[in-house]
Amino acid sequence: MGDTIFGKIIRREIPADIVYEDEDVLAFRDLNPQAPVHVLFVPKKPLATLDEAGAEDAELLGKLLLAAAAYARREGLAGPGYRTVINCNEHGGQTVFHLHVHLLGGRRMHWPPG
Repeated sequence: MGDTIFGKIIRREIPADIVYEDEDVLAFRDLNPQAPVHVLFVPKKPLATLDEAGAEDAELLGKLLLAAAAYARREGLAGPGYRTVINCNEHGGQTVFHLHVHLLGGRRMHWPPG
């Protein structure tokens, strides 16, 4: 498991408000939320960035997005809408180098995001 804060959360070395888990994906509330709902979906397989993912990771990437969508539906976000974001590397705004999908909802999103 990657030695990032997300790897430590996956290994239960540090606490998190976990809202979803299966054999491949873990999701928890962001500690610095940017919307009323801000949940991070992370693969248990350590991938530093989306750019590092290969064809062998296609199923895992799909599981991340499907888990986020299912959570959004369960929380009533699907009707009004929500945003999913994957930041990649420094210029993309990535600060933790363990691939993760941000699920943001509970308010109107603006474009461009910044």
